[in-house]
Amino acid sequence: MRTLFLGDVMGRAGRAAITDRLPDLRARLKADFCVVNGENASSGVGLSGAHAKTLLDAGVDCLTLGDHAFDQKDMLGFIDTEPRILRPLNFAKQAPGRGHRLYTDARGRKILVLQVLGQVFMKRAYDDPFSAVDAVLRAHPLGGQAQMILVDVHCEATSEKMGMGHFCDGRASLVVGTHTHVPTGDAQILPGGTGFQTDAGMCGDYNSVIGMDKAEPMRRFVTGMSKGRFQPALDEATLSGVLVETDDRTGKATAIHMIRDGGRLQPSAP
Repeated sequence: MRTLFLGDVMGRAGRAAITDRLPDLRARLKADFCVVNGENASSGVGLSGAHAKTLLDAGVDCLTLGDHAFDQKDMLGFIDTEPRILRPLNFAKQAPGRGHRLYTDARGRKILVLQVLGQVFMKRAYDDPFSAVDAVLRAHPLGGQAQMILVDVHCEATSEKMGMGHFCDGRASLVVGTHTHVPTGDAQILPGGTGFQTDAGMCGDYNSVIGMDKAEPMRRFVTGMSKGRFQPALDEATLSGVLVETDDRTGKATAIHMIRDGGRLQPSAP
């Protein structure tokens, strides 16, 4: 199976890149299933129901969220009507929606997708992400009910993302980090057969400060004072993520490839 994961969609530029380029990208990569983190797709904070529908209509099979899961208030009701959207496992217990779900690709193979929030350097003290993930993985052994298992670990610290990768090694097909919007160059297959990348990067305009128009963040860094709100950058977005190939029998990764499509981060020859 070939599964495509794309990192945090950032504002209008990120949405446009998904709608304009994802169908062709999926075809070129021969991706059987596509998961996208939609955490920042609506004005850079959260995901609205309308924008979720736009991304799903473009060919996304599953949307994950993050710490801004319900910043767009209509998602509080929308998520219960759309099973293709997941909020973090260890979010508030009263939160609507689910943090994991089994999906089926066009050939009938089962894909388990789950997302969890980290604790280190995050603004809120979320429940323990490791025990939350462990409970789901114990109930869904890799290569059993699920032919592919994908874990989106949404957190600030690279060490915590790496820790989750090794914690899930041999029990998940892919563990991939989101949240920091900066792609890392460490795509690898861990010793137990789990594909891993510390951060997928964002689907947004990289002529920016993590997807935001440069002017206001730079003003605050230089002067310590604010003049206005952060606004998403609007030039051409790069689609950033990872493609993992897995064995249908064991669910383990056989190959992993970093994805950079369009915008400023397209790979160039040395």
